[in-house]
Amino acid sequence: MKKVFLLTAIAGIFAFSSVKAQKDVAMTGPKLGIGAEFAFPMGDFGDVMDLGYGGSLLYQHPVAANLNLTGSAGYLSFKAKDEFGGSSFGYVPVKVGARYFVAENFFVGGELGASFSTESGGKTAFAYAPGIGIEFPVADKSAIELGARYEGWSANSTTSSFIGLRLAWNFGL
Repeated sequence: MKKVFLLTAIAGIFAFSSVKAQKDVAMTGPKLGIGAEFAFPMGDFGDVMDLGYGGSLLYQHPVAANLNLTGSAGYLSFKAKDEFGGSSFGYVPVKVGARYFVAENFFVGGELGASFSTESGGKTAFAYAPGIGIEFPVADKSAIELGARYEGWSANSTTSSFIGLRLAWNFGL
């Protein structure tokens, strides 16, 4: 967990030190983001699983002033706590959604989709994820994104939930 906070702090320092007077990257057109994902399980899911981690791709396409439609896909791996066997479990969440920029580079958003288990006999769950974030411009057509979200995966009357953090590099297409 210390590594996660250290990486976040380093990225924040880099982003703030590189900000220059330039146009708002949040609204300059379509962009793709490549990110590192960290998931902190909550509730019953947190009783069984440790920290999850993985990566994701997120595409954004502006459709109106301050509004981007999004599409994302990624991979998350969770390790069961030692008292539950310590096995790892993989998931591929695929979601679509929207981001609304309420200030220059600050956004709120939400996504809906599905989370596919990579395990034999694993289930597919309905996924939903409201979140917030900020983009720090670092070049003419790129930005560092720091986002946080609550994500829930519902299947068979059970919901697995976690707090997700995303640290990404977004670049214009």
